[in-house]
Amino acid sequence: MQRVAFVMKLKPGNEEEEYKRRHDEIWPEMLAALRSAGIHNYSIFLHGEQLFAYLEVDDFDRMAQALATDPANARWQAYMQPMIEVQTDERTGFSTTLKEMFHMD
Repeated sequence: MQRVAFVMKLKPGNEEEEYKRRHDEIWPEMLAALRSAGIHNYSIFLHGEQLFAYLEVDDFDRMAQALATDPANARWQAYMQPMIEVQTDERTGFSTTLKEMFHMD
């Protein structure tokens, strides 16, 4: 199992309430896409305008490839794009991940 963390930022003028509402009402097909890609234990936290995301997956490369070709994910990314800034890793097409510096079970 791989632990994956990445950051995003709410764009100026976007409200945290709207971001939260969209995730409270996440489409069933988007949840299915995440699960199908192998993602579990996925959380997003907000600190000011900074969003911190954490997820667990068995195979990161398979996950990134599955999401890159999933139509529900493409629609979700287009839906969220006006609200958030995401730094994307060109190699994976997924958000640039953070280097894990410490872990304790």
